Amino acid sequence: MKIAVCLSNTKPAPWIASLQAALPQAEVFEWAPGAPPADYALVWTPPQQFIDEQPQLKVLFNAGAGVDALLRMQIPASMALVRLDDAGMSVQMAEYVVHAVTRHFREFQAYDQAQAQSHWAYRKPHRRQEFSVGILGLGILGRRVAQAVRQFEFPVNGWSRTPKQIDGIQCFSGEHGLSEFLVATRVLVCLLPLTPDTQGLMNRRTLSQLQTGAYVINVARGAHLVDEDLLALLDEGHLAGATLDVFRTEPLPQAHAFWQHPKITVTPHISARTLRDESIAQIAKKIAALQRGEPLASLAGLVDPKKGY
Repeated sequence: MKIAVCLSNTKPAPWIASLQAALPQAEVFEWAPGAPPADYALVWTPPQQFIDEQPQLKVLFNAGAGVDALLRMQIPASMALVRLDDAGMSVQMAEYVVHAVTRHFREFQAYDQAQAQSHWAYRKPHRRQEFSVGILGLGILGRRVAQAVRQFEFPVNGWSRTPKQIDGIQCFSGEHGLSEFLVATRVLVCLLPLTPDTQGLMNRRTLSQLQTGAYVINVARGAHLVDEDLLALLDEGHLAGATLDVFRTEPLPQAHAFWQHPKITVTPHISARTLRDESIAQIAKKIAALQRGEPLASLAGLVDPKKGY
């Protein structure tokens, strides 16, 4: 059994060593043009040449939860795609979103500004029941985030493409349900996969349906958001602010308006980092299952290209 590793912008050596240790019977190697054919591959944004030279691959294991970059490539129908289904990312995402929600709810940015001016002053507390938090996307990450936010007794809504049921969460679904969901939301959190249907979904039409003074948190993909529409709604006062961790161009260009806008908090795509040890353990377990003859359809994280996730 041979496993090729092709990780853009990531040092492959630690991943190769860890995967080799987890699967000692395998031959694990870093891909380079002209490399021998492999049975499986661990990848992150590989070049098209990699796919073209390895058409016999049974499975591409993506070193992350988002597979939009892979789905834009020319991949043989015989080659299955499997994404990470958690690997330590959901707890990080829950931490990040809870922090962003409570920072806005408790107005800590205003207290930071007061400290800078040596100004001692209290602010009137908000009513928690008036701060409904809406989670766009109820997959593994979205569900974990919704449950974490609910622990702080905020009303939590969730929207997904198809109907879901989650204890303590008011769930909406489908195109009609999206408008109902938005109208009921004071803090919007995007955790959707990026697909043709979700690209640009957060635009003037949808964001205008949020409650006046709403707050936006995007931890999914930058292409979900129409930048100009967000800026306009912030400047018009319909939106109170935003925390953004993902962007259409990364790194975010220095001249981009998001950097200096007083109502926007920017972080450099760190809401949920891929953890190597957890990821390797998950991938090795799945490869071992396939080697035992277990069906591909039984693997968690198997991607449906038609759905885009």
